[in-house]
Amino acid sequence: MNFTEPDRSRIIEMAWEDRTPFEAIEALYGLPEKDVIQLMRRELKPRSFRLWRKRVSGRRTKHRALRPAGVSRGYCPTQYKHQ
Repeated sequence: MNFTEPDRSRIIEMAWEDRTPFEAIEALYGLPEKDVIQLMRRELKPRSFRLWRKRVSGRRTKHRALRPAGVSRGYCPTQYKHQ
């Protein structure tokens, strides 16, 4: 998929965020987890990519299936304000 620079930047930002699940990225951009990983590998420096993979691997908040049942949102309601 071809994304604009702002969209790529936003996807990378969401991927780095601890509490934004991969499912939220897929819902907004149609990019499944494996494609997010490929995008991150392509866009980040090798060391940054390794740090990111280590950080998100097994993180409960990055995978909706591992989140507590009561948490249904991908981010804090006040986190993103329309501009």
